[in-house]
Amino acid sequence: MNKESKSYTLLYTMALVMIVGSALAYTAITLKDRQQANIDADKMRQILASVRITPAADSIVESYRHYITDSYVVDASGNRLEGDNAFDVNVGAQMRLPGGERELPVYVCTLADGSEKYILPLYGSGLWGPIWGYVSLDSDAAVVYDAYFAHQGETPGLGAEIQKPAFSSQFVGKRIFLDDRFMPVTVVKAGRAPSDGRDYVDAVSGATITSKGVADMLDNCLLPYRAFLENLSRQNQTH
Repeated sequence: MNKESKSYTLLYTMALVMIVGSALAYTAITLKDRQQANIDADKMRQILASVRITPAADSIVESYRHYITDSYVVDASGNRLEGDNAFDVNVGAQMRLPGGERELPVYVCTLADGSEKYILPLYGSGLWGPIWGYVSLDSDAAVVYDAYFAHQGETPGLGAEIQKPAFSSQFVGKRIFLDDRFMPVTVVKAGRAPSDGRDYVDAVSGATITSKGVADMLDNCLLPYRAFLENLSRQNQTH
C-alpha cells in the first residue's frame, strides 16, 4: 500500500486510535478497584476527622474499622432500615429527595475513653460547586462534638476556609436542642445572632454565599434526622 496515500493515513489513524483506546480501557478497568479503594479511604478519613481522629495514610481503613463500631440507615421516622449499608448511601442523591423519603446514614464512633459519638453526613451547594461534610454529636444527641467540612471548588482564602479548623471548630459544644426544640446550628454574619435563638457560628468573612450554603446544608440535612435524634435524646434522659 502506498504510504503516501490518503487511505493509508486514514487506516493508520484508525488503527492507532483503536490501540490507544484499548490500552486506556484496559488501564481503567485494571485500576478501577484501586481507585474505588482510594475514594473509600478518603471518605473514611473525612468521617474520622469529624471526631478528631487523624490516622496515618496507611492506617485509615484499620482506624475506621476500629473506631466506627456501628453504622446503619434510618428513615425520617427514626426507624432503622434493615439491609441498607450506610457507607454506600449516595448522600448527594438523597438530598435531592423530599426529607421524608430519604435514606439517612448514621455512623457510631466509640472513642478510646469508651464514649460514643453519632456522625451524620452533610451535602449542599457552595458558590462554585458542591460542599459536604460530617457533624458528630455527643451520645445525648443534643450537643455537637465536632464537625468536618469540604468543598469541590470554593475560592481559596474565602469560601475554601470552611475546610479549615478555624471555621469547623466553632461548632464544638453548640446545641441542636433548645428547650426541647430541635434547632440545628446555623451560620450567620459575625455579630448577628439569629432571631429564633438557636446556637450559631460566625460566617467566613467575604464568603457570604458559601457560608449561607453551609447554613442551608445544616438545615436541609439535619432536619430529616429529627425523629431519630429525639429518640436518642429521650433514651439518654431515661438512663
